[in-house]
Amino acid sequence: MPELDNGSRRRYNILLGEWVIVCKDRLNRPWKGITEPQPASTKGGEPGANYLAPGGTRANGIKTPDYSGTFVFENDFPIFCRKDDATCPETPIEDEDGLFIQQKTYDSSKRQVFMTNKENEEVVKTFIQQIQEMKKDYDWIQVFENHGQIVGCSNSHPHCQIWATTFLPSNSEKRDRNQREYFQKKGRPMLLDYLEKEHRKQERIVLKNDHWTVLVPYWAYWPFETMVLPHRHVKRLDELTQPEIEDLAKITKQLLIKYDNIFKCDFPFLFGWHGAPTGSFLNQNCDHWQLHAVYFPPLVRSATIKKFLAGYETMCEAQRDFTPEKAADVLRAQSASHYTDEAA
Repeated sequence: MPELDNGSRRRYNILLGEWVIVCKDRLNRPWKGITEPQPASTKGGEPGANYLAPGGTRANGIKTPDYSGTFVFENDFPIFCRKDDATCPETPIEDEDGLFIQQKTYDSSKRQVFMTNKENEEVVKTFIQQIQEMKKDYDWIQVFENHGQIVGCSNSHPHCQIWATTFLPSNSEKRDRNQREYFQKKGRPMLLDYLEKEHRKQERIVLKNDHWTVLVPYWAYWPFETMVLPHRHVKRLDELTQPEIEDLAKITKQLLIKYDNIFKCDFPFLFGWHGAPTGSFLNQNCDHWQLHAVYFPPLVRSATIKKFLAGYETMCEAQRDFTPEKAADVLRAQSASHYTDEAA
């Protein structure tokens, strides 16, 4: 493994085909840089003042129904156009197919970490339903969440989004290519082989149940980055069984509790699912793919200090401030009970 002058190491991201510099003690540097406002510790948004909440009036004047549970609606400010939107201007990039976006919200302004396991199951089932509705028409369906103002979330109402495109985005193409090349050489899904090795080592495992493992990747870039992996070969979300959905709801809630407990705050993160491409890829062999989710939290030193993409990282190569093994230690050490419940 390449060694740097200060004892740091470079680790290879097998999914993206990129190196990450892992520094051991950058957190020991004095910090006099910017600090962010303390993230709120509320259990959700403010229904009365939030246009995404039940009964709220949205920017286009449409009143949001008085829904309960998981609710699906279209984004009022989509980045892309529908395939059937005649008002969408044609461009060399989008062409006549256009693009599509949907957004979904959770039960009456309730954060996922405070939802019951059954409620979280319904979120997963809604993702699956949306994927099944769109997968014939779109090559890539990206389920993701921007959680917290610090990562650019423009609305405090807890919500995920789905963007579906007629092309493979750059990072998705890298994941497809690197998993395919490994499968052609080894005859096995790369991430299943990787998971087997992580189970043997145990040093980066955070949570585990019958069907899922949460771990800090060997190549993790974000301070408390994690990956969620199923134990069997699963290519897409809509292949999950009911027991797998139930265990997924449980383990993701456990992870979010641990995240909040690190700095005793509403822990911000970027979250997304990665599965085999759809659309034109449904007729192709995608056995090299292994379904996985990732969490990218920006906080590094405290609830008010985030990781910055600074000069060297921008110009040369990504680096992290402490080892992935230390991050896994911190996460494992967190209580299984949410800090707000313990303080009550």
